Amino acid sequence: MIHHGQERPLIGVLALQGDFEAHLKALSKLGVATRAVKLPEHLTDLDGIIIPGGESTTIGKLMIDYGLDRPLKALIEQGLPVWGTCAGLILLAKKTDNALEGQPLLAVMNITVRRNAFGSQRESFETDLSIPVLGEAPFHAFFIRGPAVSEVGPGVEVLATLDDGTIVAVREGNRLGTAFHPEVSRDPRFHHYFLRLVQSVRK
Repeated sequence: MIHHGQERPLIGVLALQGDFEAHLKALSKLGVATRAVKLPEHLTDLDGIIIPGGESTTIGKLMIDYGLDRPLKALIEQGLPVWGTCAGLILLAKKTDNALEGQPLLAVMNITVRRNAFGSQRESFETDLSIPVLGEAPFHAFFIRGPAVSEVGPGVEVLATLDDGTIVAVREGNRLGTAFHPEVSRDPRFHHYFLRLVQSVRK
């Protein structure tokens, strides 16, 4: 990883499928240099990467088709900060308890994720979450056919839960995962939090 001194960090957003545009916009508003990542060469010189929501099986298959899965996994294992939202969280998990046969996973976070955890009744909903790392004000979170974290291993910090205790945001070192979509809320705090994580690695 190249350290750019005091220059703006360069954040990649995996742009194979899903709502990557919303993440690129949210980052641009914060004055960050961004890159849509579609090919392995787009991973060069990144200071962090976001894996967006979308359809996890499609994103996983396209990552393999474009030759992105192995180099991306290697970079994350070498310390590249990564944030997965919704489908991205599924791809980061070491285990999913109802993965489709042969679902490709980056398998870099010590968590088990349940896909479509909220069933058809609550496929999409919004709620105010208490997320202490973001400060006292609640974070208005949008869940769109979201997963949930059913188990966390050692070294994984739980950042947020629903009122019933369902885990919806986790951090393991430089790896961040949210079951909801901060990029569609107008609240930039989660993107700021990821950028602080990126900056702490760049020093």
